Amino acid sequence: MSKICQITGKKALVGNNVSHSNRRTKRKFDVNLFTKKFYWVEQDCWVSLNICANGLRTINKVGLNAAIKQAAEKGYIN
Repeated sequence: MSKICQITGKKALVGNNVSHSNRRTKRKFDVNLFTKKFYWVEQDCWVSLNICANGLRTINKVGLNAAIKQAAEKGYIN
């Protein structure tokens, strides 16, 4: 699975490593992504999500059901 947050849709960005002599080489800025299991009370089941730290804060703020509903509307979850 690709490194994309299933709640916020964040994915890796591309940038440059800049050396002391100001040479630039391409690099990738990965997302702070981890796999976490949640108990979804409305569906009475466990759900495993690949989320970033910001996605975890979103779930804590609005709740799991609302966060999954928002992510499905935006197309981050199938």
